[in-house]
Amino acid sequence: MRDYELAFIIRPTIEHEDVTSVVEQVSNLVGTANGEVTSVDVWGRRDLAYTINNYREGTYVLLQAKMPPSSIADLERNLKLSEDVIRYLLVKVES
Repeated sequence: MRDYELAFIIRPTIEHEDVTSVVEQVSNLVGTANGEVTSVDVWGRRDLAYTINNYREGTYVLLQAKMPPSSIADLERNLKLSEDVIRYLLVKVES
């Protein structure tokens, strides 16, 4: 198992109360990829540097997880299919 950081942006049409459910959905995606979430940090709604899918802002979330490298492709595929996540970045954390 390796340490990873997953930063993602939730579309702004999701209300503040529903952000937790989207974060739980992404956490469940990590769980189904044989990983475990170690911490979640919701940064809140911020302006985007450039327009993404006609959105000018989004809710930023940083999630730290431990996952086997073989499950990364499946997690990324599910994140691309998610309508609530407009952008993500998955990075391996060096020890």
